[in-house]
Amino acid sequence: MTRRHFIRKMIQGAFSAVLFSTPGACASSALADRENQDSPPAYRPLDGKLMRELAQRKTHHGNGVFINPFSNVPKGRLSRVLQWKWFSQNHFKAFYQDEKITPVTLDPKRLIGGPGLEITFIKHAGILIKDVDAYILVDPVFDDLFWFIEDFSPLSFDPAILPQPRHILITHGHYDHLDIPSLGTWGNQTQVICPLGYADLFNDIGMTRRVHLDWYDRHYEDGREIIFLPCNHWTMRNPLVGPNTGLWGSYIIRTKAGATVFISGDTGFFDGFEQIGQEFAIDLAIFNLGAYEPRWFMAPSHTNPEETVRAYRDLQARHLAIVHWGTFRLGDEPVHFPPLAIRRVLQQENLENRFLEFNHGHTIVYK
Repeated sequence: MTRRHFIRKMIQGAFSAVLFSTPGACASSALADRENQDSPPAYRPLDGKLMRELAQRKTHHGNGVFINPFSNVPKGRLSRVLQWKWFSQNHFKAFYQDEKITPVTLDPKRLIGGPGLEITFIKHAGILIKDVDAYILVDPVFDDLFWFIEDFSPLSFDPAILPQPRHILITHGHYDHLDIPSLGTWGNQTQVICPLGYADLFNDIGMTRRVHLDWYDRHYEDGREIIFLPCNHWTMRNPLVGPNTGLWGSYIIRTKAGATVFISGDTGFFDGFEQIGQEFAIDLAIFNLGAYEPRWFMAPSHTNPEETVRAYRDLQARHLAIVHWGTFRLGDEPVHFPPLAIRRVLQQENLENRFLEFNHGHTIVYK
């Protein structure tokens, strides 16, 4: 570990400790916010407005920051975090005893595969997509986050054995999606495709092969197209700087193999899914499902199982898979709950045959 990396990790850890464990002077503000706890969180409806037109008019661009046009809830407020951590009842603690640490095993020979489309779930929200003759890696996080957040799916292999990706896709800047040490596995040998607002960060680590995308921007190369889309989220890396200095979003990948894959990234539910489904014929929708409880706090940022299925229906996708579970307990729900919960919802809606089982280290061969 370099001295710069060590200092950065210490600063990150200090910021996170403040956010997640220190009551401090903001406790009174948290108590003041508590009266809103029982109010159902709501996204800002589009009311007939077209997302593409909003993006073209740059309504999500502010003065040095980006603006979420789909949410009325301010993000990055320490008082709300304190309210959750110190003044909100956790209804899931009894189930934490059932959480198990399950190391991720992976056979590198299995990743060579055939000439079609194969998708491997590595850990957290990280997936490796093999599209005919090229690999695309999404939101790689290979190690733990901070010393006080347990890693329930540690890698049992060196990530350097993974095939060299042609592209690394980053959905947004939160630490569990944009991890500097994980990106350092390949350095400048691969191209990063990321949202606007992260140039300084990538310059700092010497990753100069980059494509920065705004909402609805496209990158076309060698028979595949990658499109960056809006979603209902936010981002922050430094509480002293504040939230949303970088953009966030979802991806559509029109693969060389022929299928169209939707990567949700982190997102709360909003009515933009319907517009995406009307514009793109999606074969496989991969949703981030995790860190969704309690709803009064998490709903503006993450869909729960019911909302994920609703969003999947709005997208009119053929199949559904989920990631962002089983690694870090970032919400109140246990890490193993998301696949169990969404299966129940899908069963109630007679959609079980649309769900693709996707466990850590496993590969989906998509036809």
